[in-house]
Amino acid sequence: MLYRPLGTTDIRVSALALGSMTWGEQNSEAEGFAQIDRARAAGINFIDTAEMYPVPPRAETCGATETIIGNYFKRHGGRAQWIVASKAAAPGNGIQHIRGGQPHHDRANLIAAVEGSLRRLQTDYIDLYQLHWPDRATNFFGQLGYRHDPDAHITPIEDSLEVLDELVRSGKIRHIGLSNETPWGLHRFLQLAETRGWPRPVSIQNPYNLLNRSFEVGLAEMAIREQVGLLAYSPLAFGLLSGKYEDGARPPQGRLTRFERFQRYNAPLARQAASAYVALAREHGLDPAQLALAYVTGRPFVTSNIIGATTLEQLDSNIASLDLVLSDAVLASIEAIHTAQPNPAP
Repeated sequence: MLYRPLGTTDIRVSALALGSMTWGEQNSEAEGFAQIDRARAAGINFIDTAEMYPVPPRAETCGATETIIGNYFKRHGGRAQWIVASKAAAPGNGIQHIRGGQPHHDRANLIAAVEGSLRRLQTDYIDLYQLHWPDRATNFFGQLGYRHDPDAHITPIEDSLEVLDELVRSGKIRHIGLSNETPWGLHRFLQLAETRGWPRPVSIQNPYNLLNRSFEVGLAEMAIREQVGLLAYSPLAFGLLSGKYEDGARPPQGRLTRFERFQRYNAPLARQAASAYVALAREHGLDPAQLALAYVTGRPFVTSNIIGATTLEQLDSNIASLDLVLSDAVLASIEAIHTAQPNPAP
């Protein structure tokens, strides 16, 4: 396993992180336990979750993923072997069942979110605590254009960072990170951290895959120069880049088959581009999913690539992508496809 520094900290995390958002919905607790065991055996030491997981988010299952992880630690131990990352939800995105549908990043909400996650995870600290998406209307979750709303109710970033500072000093969280953030947002957090002596973001968890390379515009340079590396989520575009949906296939357990809400990677242009990447992999005798994962993991601004799976076979294959080195010819072909069909699924 390859390990990389988490921002400017002394923590080294595995280049592949274990994603958990299917646990409690598509995966049972026993299956989650098995994935943790398999990942740890492969050298993975980084696990990512969130208070709103599993996905799709529902009131009936909210918090179940953290509970599964906490139950694992209680029954099997090993908490100190893991870098555990979780996230606080924000308003919008259909989240009406978390703190009355108004989980702003203010003092009361962030304290409640952290306390809830600690309780479910059955731990007394969270290694990396992330703001799941901005507490403001901006372009994330598939939006490329920005439309300003001067009347929107938002929590000032100053207020969020101040309470996060208190939580760090209390020992309940070790480091902070951002997610689904923009260049302006990352810059503002860094500026306030520097001028006020508050915690500095050590990572940014945004989508990044062959169908969505929008992170490269603005954020990639900041990630490298400011040492706030990318934790890449959806590296397989919800499985579209694995090839399992080719030729109109609809595998019954596939996420795009089961859940209508996931249209971000289901548009005709996205499918067309995915087919080109799948064909490229097969032309070179490569597994399409492993090609897509190897590309993400190898980018210089990526700290860790968050892999998810619903079966141990998928998890093993995803982990094996770490051994794949893409040739210059494959990389050139990837760029040619991207140039012809840039970011069809932002």
